[in-house]
Amino acid sequence: MNAKLFIAILTLILAAKTSRAQNQEATDSLTRELQEVVVTAKQPATKLVGSTLVSTIPGTNLADLGTALDVLAQLPMLKVQDDAVSVIGKSNIEIYIDGRPMRDDRDLQQILSSNLKKVELLMAPGAAYESTTGAVLKITTKRNFVQGLSLTDQFNLQRRRRWSVMDYLAVDYRAGYWEFFVNGTINLNNSLAKGFTTNTLIYEGKETVVGSSQHNSYPTATGVVKAGLNYAKGSQSFGAYYRYNPERGDFKNTGSEWLNDNPEISTNIDKHTKAHSHLISLYYENSFAEKYLLHFDGDFRRSYQSNTVATTYPTSSNPAVNSTDKRTSTLWAGKLYLNLPLWNGDFTVGTQDSYTHTSLDYRMLNASVSEYIPSSLTDARQTSAALFASWSHMFGKFSLSVGARYEYVDYGFKVDGKRDEDVCRRDHLLTPDVSVGYSFNEESQISLSYKMATVKPPYSQLTGSLNYVGLHQIEGGNPALHDERMHDIQLFGMWKGFMLQADYTHALDSYSYVKQLYLADKLQLIMHPVNIDVSALSLYLAWSKPVRRWTPNVTVGMYRQWLQLDNHRYDKPIFSYYFDNSFSFPHGWTITANISGSSHGDMHTNRFGATWFTMDASVGKTFLDKSLTVKLSATDIFNTSNNDWTMNTYGIFVDKRQNYDRRGISLNVIYNFQPRKSKYKGSSAAESELKRL
Repeated sequence: MNAKLFIAILTLILAAKTSRAQNQEATDSLTRELQEVVVTAKQPATKLVGSTLVSTIPGTNLADLGTALDVLAQLPMLKVQDDAVSVIGKSNIEIYIDGRPMRDDRDLQQILSSNLKKVELLMAPGAAYESTTGAVLKITTKRNFVQGLSLTDQFNLQRRRRWSVMDYLAVDYRAGYWEFFVNGTINLNNSLAKGFTTNTLIYEGKETVVGSSQHNSYPTATGVVKAGLNYAKGSQSFGAYYRYNPERGDFKNTGSEWLNDNPEISTNIDKHTKAHSHLISLYYENSFAEKYLLHFDGDFRRSYQSNTVATTYPTSSNPAVNSTDKRTSTLWAGKLYLNLPLWNGDFTVGTQDSYTHTSLDYRMLNASVSEYIPSSLTDARQTSAALFASWSHMFGKFSLSVGARYEYVDYGFKVDGKRDEDVCRRDHLLTPDVSVGYSFNEESQISLSYKMATVKPPYSQLTGSLNYVGLHQIEGGNPALHDERMHDIQLFGMWKGFMLQADYTHALDSYSYVKQLYLADKLQLIMHPVNIDVSALSLYLAWSKPVRRWTPNVTVGMYRQWLQLDNHRYDKPIFSYYFDNSFSFPHGWTITANISGSSHGDMHTNRFGATWFTMDASVGKTFLDKSLTVKLSATDIFNTSNNDWTMNTYGIFVDKRQNYDRRGISLNVIYNFQPRKSKYKGSSAAESELKRL
């Protein structure tokens, strides 16, 4: 759409809406007073139920904020950055919308805040969830029983260092007990990152510096097409959908490399990516005898990705380095569970099983480089079968939840068709969890939980292939990585508007990236993951209290770890704060202003730089009885976001200075015609396996 035409249409809509509002306010004073009573909102009712934070949205200042993402950004213990949701002090979270797993971050942008009913944050997920899950965010929307056609369209225009544009269109039709839906998204994104890296070490008895500069642009074109159906009648329901996700990307870096005081060598890196994936998901649910609930989820996923990389040195005699890689992955997964009352409590028992196969065909096309980075064909297969059970009950003011998960894993790994017995393994895993809570009153609760977890590394880190990064630098995976065994103890308390979270973890065979010398004829540095043992304590205090139309949310905290690797300690704490503000005004106007900052400190083997002050803000307005939402947002307003880090491992000090393009503005326009929530009740049959792929 022509930009001038779009602005003219938007101006007409604003003028018409303002004129109508002024005409309505020209009536008697009693009407105006009644309208004022209606729009007065209250603080979101957030309370602690066991180890779950439950926030109700209707009737609060957040109900007309815009989208679900806008609401989550203002809730305690939640953080939103670039449409990605995270839980403060937690990692590896799962998000469910009306019982189904969220597959795309854009899903939260497509839900109006006025359609939100409840947000639940499970701080100590039980055995029903995979042991790798650090927290679960469950979002419930209002039930709208609109028959016929529903339509939603969202347009987003963003300008940072480059322009990006996204459009989402969804069509839904409901007739009787049936629902049919189809939606599609196209996203044209272009990002730019700048920076440089220096590696300092003692090599052959002399101090040596290996450096490189980066000027990376990455234009991508991605799409999503999804179609499915749902059926619900009485106590039974079922549904299925198919999703196709193509992607094209062209990465380009115009940088340089240098060794000690030698002149810089210009470097051009061109990487072309083609990828697509197919996903079929289905579910069945049946409630019977008024107390039993049977639920089944099934998933099949097939994905393919190919990359061609060319590294050239236009101002030197160094030959070009070309490589290709092709990755294919297949997943079959099923999850079946039964929920029933037992001993005056709620009991769930089930099984979760999956089969995963992924292969990587890497080809190094430069003969001299192939002597130390050889071509390889790696093949990984994993069969996993799990049984889980959990039970929860309220004893007056006390709450108790206990669970256990047993999992059998058979992992096989081949290189060039030969089985690697040092990497292949069969494991029997038992991970228990327990949570105890006490409620003093409606405003004061406390809970204590313990959980044991087994964390499997992503398949991308288990590969044995190596990647050429520069004349003296290599990156790769580590097929010998062990599964992480983690113990987690968490204390969570709430008193009036204050919340306290204390979390202590002790992890055996966790993994972290290191840089060290690689055996070759000339100087080569390799970056790859290795297993480490690490303990960490996180402590966060949050407070929130409304002041008329202003809802502030303040969080301060600290992360401190205990890690020693190669006689070097990584234990400097990171202090952070978040100050989120939302303002709700008459006639659908909303304003947000979120400020955050953190000190420099260690997280695993990285020491991250300090970012003392960053600020994001937005202004939005609803039109046409909240069917149309227009919002203008600004991110990293003062361009203060810091992405620098250092690493000191095995005698090599790495200093990475990088500048991402977070600073920018975006215009988001959402139109909903008879908006209503999806009835798909399925969840992921193997969420962690999908993430690992």
